[in-house]
Amino acid sequence: MVEEKNSDIHLRPRFKMSFEENHQKLIAKFQRNVKNATCKYYVKDIDGHIVIDIPAEENHFWSPQLHLEIEKIEENKSIVKGLFGPKPQVWTFFMFIHFAMAFAFIGFSIVAYVKWSLKSEYQTALAVTLSLPILWVIMYILGSIGKRRGHKQMDELYGFMMETLKS
Repeated sequence: MVEEKNSDIHLRPRFKMSFEENHQKLIAKFQRNVKNATCKYYVKDIDGHIVIDIPAEENHFWSPQLHLEIEKIEENKSIVKGLFGPKPQVWTFFMFIHFAMAFAFIGFSIVAYVKWSLKSEYQTALAVTLSLPILWVIMYILGSIGKRRGHKQMDELYGFMMETLKS
């Protein structure tokens, strides 16, 4: 098994591992583990895409998910690509906020420029334009704090995945 990781600065860490094993056998390991009564994680399998969730009683706003994609390279060679991230609802909310701030930044920048060129009162639009990047940095910091808060659960999901793949 060979593992590659991206840098730790990403809010959604990724990794890639090579296995000298058939991709169907790797998927079957997860399917067997789901049927095991001692498995505390929620595992969904859809066409080689496996999503592993934290159990409901341990779940909080910042709880991560592990999304795995198992690809066939050769008959007995596979690649497992993994992506840690927040639940889709949390990620969609954060992306909506980021796009709304980008749209507001562009809009208020245009309003500030037009008012400035017309020699009108532009200070409010300029203040909003300058405060939006600060708000964006705050959102990034909140996302990093959330990632740190869910780091223990990321380690648990990673351990569960490795245990399953090695079985």
